Amino acid sequence: MSILRDHSLATAALLSLILGSSAWAKDVYIAVAGPMTGSTAALGAQIRDGAAAAVDSIDASGLLPDTKLVLRIADDACDPKQAVAVANRLTTDGIKPVVGHFCSSSSIPASDIYAEAKVIQISPGSTNPRLIERGLTTLFRICRRDDQQGEVAADYIVRHHQGAKLAVLDDKSTAGKGIADIVGSRLRAAGEHTVRQSYVGGEKDYTALVSRLKREGILIVYIGGYYNEIGLIVRQAAEAGARLTVVANDPLMTSDFLAVAGKAANGTLFTFMPDPTKNATGAAAVGRLKASSLSAAGYTLYAYAAVQAWAESVKRARTFDAARVAAALRSGSIATAIGTVRFDSRGDNAAPGFIVYRWRDNTVEAAEQN
Repeated sequence: MSILRDHSLATAALLSLILGSSAWAKDVYIAVAGPMTGSTAALGAQIRDGAAAAVDSIDASGLLPDTKLVLRIADDACDPKQAVAVANRLTTDGIKPVVGHFCSSSSIPASDIYAEAKVIQISPGSTNPRLIERGLTTLFRICRRDDQQGEVAADYIVRHHQGAKLAVLDDKSTAGKGIADIVGSRLRAAGEHTVRQSYVGGEKDYTALVSRLKREGILIVYIGGYYNEIGLIVRQAAEAGARLTVVANDPLMTSDFLAVAGKAANGTLFTFMPDPTKNATGAAAVGRLKASSLSAAGYTLYAYAAVQAWAESVKRARTFDAARVAAALRSGSIATAIGTVRFDSRGDNAAPGFIVYRWRDNTVEAAEQN
């Protein structure tokens, strides 16, 4: 099965309108790359749906005259080797921008290939700081960074659970270990003692890990990882009678975590960026997603905004040339579905960072505002 395929979310009537009005338009290919299969596929679906909805909206709006955007979907399964294969394929296929990848372990090696080929890359979900700190001028990140996220999580733990027995866990992935190291360092700097341990992602049985935490009287566990394994740990801890409060990172912003953890998800805390659905600038995008029976949750609107930012910068630069589009992306503020985006000189989004959320009664609520 090919890892690439064309995709459109438009209705038949809208497709007819677009094709009829742009029969002689130039096809410009955009790619969205991420985990469309595997244990993090729910997050890949979020960025796929957001990018696809944005492509349809821009095609219909006439923002880029005489141009028809065509979306290609690339599956990296959150695997670095597959991400490199995807990047090599996309660059030879003449892709203009890539929205992706999601996992930092995929984005980092793929970004070197895109940079060499002079292809714009905008990641909606790779939070590891190292991604942007290598001087690649065509690389951008529309989500926020783990040093911001880790600080928010650690400070929350200190404010609300000071003196409790703490553990910091990670799944050995680039993103999971990176954020857990930041949280652990911040907690130690605040005078907290932590048990530090890693686990193997992709396993089904974490009862030995849970038993150790219970035996040592751990009450607060910070976990850097992905929703599937964290959901299993949360559920198995509840089944073992361990009195754990779990605090985790941004991949928990998906109902798939709830499906894995079940009732034990209640009370689980995690960090994520401010909810763009609460922002009036995202109302039109949310409406389009709902009209297509899609959710605007999680990273969906961040992928939508990545496409918007690129398209607006193409309009400003009056060219698809990557160097000039990159300069336009850095040249000033851009209105998007997640609010105003302003990329700094490195390519990071300079907007505010993270807040703490809580799963409660099958929904997500803000635990506190930062």
